[in-house]
Amino acid sequence: MSSSSALLALLALAFDAAAGYPDWLFRRIGHPVTWFGALISALDARLNRASDSFATRRAKGVAALVILAAAALVSGALVDALARALPYGWIVLALAASSLIAQRSLDGHVAAVARGLSASLDDGRREVGKIVGRDVASLDEAGVARAAIESLAENFSDGVVAPALFLAFFGLPGALLYKAINTADSMIGHKSERYLAFGWAAARCDDVVNLIPARVAAALLAAAAWAMGADAREAWTTALRDAGKHASPNAGWPEAAMAGALGLALGGPRAYQGAKVAGATLGKGRRDARPKDISRALTIYRCAAAMLWLFVLVGALASAT
Repeated sequence: MSSSSALLALLALAFDAAAGYPDWLFRRIGHPVTWFGALISALDARLNRASDSFATRRAKGVAALVILAAAALVSGALVDALARALPYGWIVLALAASSLIAQRSLDGHVAAVARGLSASLDDGRREVGKIVGRDVASLDEAGVARAAIESLAENFSDGVVAPALFLAFFGLPGALLYKAINTADSMIGHKSERYLAFGWAAARCDDVVNLIPARVAAALLAAAAWAMGADAREAWTTALRDAGKHASPNAGWPEAAMAGALGLALGGPRAYQGAKVAGATLGKGRRDARPKDISRALTIYRCAAAMLWLFVLVGALASAT
């Protein structure tokens, strides 16, 4: 971690917390995720052919990921060089980097679920449907609350901790590379007939790049639980015991830590496009989550985000000496 990269990450975190990514800017030019998404869709349409053999489709998936990674690294290096050539270019660079961090938008979307669920079940379902991919029409109040908390914990890892760490250690090119891989995994890293081969490389790379951030996120959530008077010991114990039960090698860490901190049992069966998925249960607590549990989860999340800021600041100071 260099002091300049760490300071870039810290400024990006601050800019995102203050303003997030403006809606007017999204409407005008989109967002790095939508740009990557457009490239991934084009590569998918061009390369992923059902008539090819499994091995050929997997090789083409590897090629697609290499193209995507090259685009991320080259564009990141160009933006970095151009910004540093400008007067006060470090501000421009930090503003650009802040678009890769989702701490403000994640907070806002999950808080909207808590408000909606407090008003009515239908409002809660509508709001949670904006942040999860599962079927929400049949969710009861507890199901809506659990879905929101699970999304908060998982996205704290890959939407906040991971991009901040990649910024701090590898600068804007590294953070863009992370975001490209993560976007590819969300779009094509599925075990469906169409993507089992073509999306193999994206899924495996996403597992690798999230290996450390997921565990850092769990540790931050456990530390935040301690600071907020929640059960920090149970948070970390649950993460160690139950994270491996999750279908993902990484998502289970922050989800299990949050479950332990709140005394809940998260995960379990869910439905996607009518298909039932028998997900593992994380935590030994109660299943009847409520809107107040979403609010408690948000409190822990905000404290964990503040601790991430402190971690990056310490890294910047240590690198400068």
